[in-house]
Amino acid sequence: MDVEEGLLSALEAVLMVVDEPVSAVQLASALEVPEPEVEAGLAALREEYDGGSAGRARGFELRNLAGGWRIYSRPVHAEVVQRFVMDGQTARLTQAALETLAVVAYRQPVSRARVSAIRGVNVDSVMKTLVQRGLVEESGTDPESGSIQYRTTAYFLERLGVKDLSELPAISPYLPGLDESTAIYPGR
Repeated sequence: MDVEEGLLSALEAVLMVVDEPVSAVQLASALEVPEPEVEAGLAALREEYDGGSAGRARGFELRNLAGGWRIYSRPVHAEVVQRFVMDGQTARLTQAALETLAVVAYRQPVSRARVSAIRGVNVDSVMKTLVQRGLVEESGTDPESGSIQYRTTAYFLERLGVKDLSELPAISPYLPGLDESTAIYPGR
């Protein structure tokens, strides 16, 4: 299917300014074209960026992650991009933040109190950091206790490179004495 050049350039223009993945439905609405045309355009752009039709593979690619489309730098260039972006910055998460994020990812929705109980330490400041970094967000309140519940965000999925929580690995192989019937899975 031939895709109109004007649509391709409009898609590129929008994809260059989004800060999180955008769905084909959202793109179709913004560009006022039918969704199938947008999907054909996205497929054409992805092929072009990957070096289709004897072209050169670009330093970026078009990916469908976390429920939407976005342009990313290619993994092969991750080291140089990281060096450029991180020059003089320290943006790594602490071990405590990584552990807290893992608890939220595998037990969501979950309250701070429950995360603290699982980790055995107070997680208030760590949760605040994760919320500020856009990795965790509030997801309502627990009907029984009234406590605020937390879940991971689309940005978390995007940074992990997965489409949804079902792609997280089972954690039971990493915890001695935990079998599949008691394993920790997303949404439980």
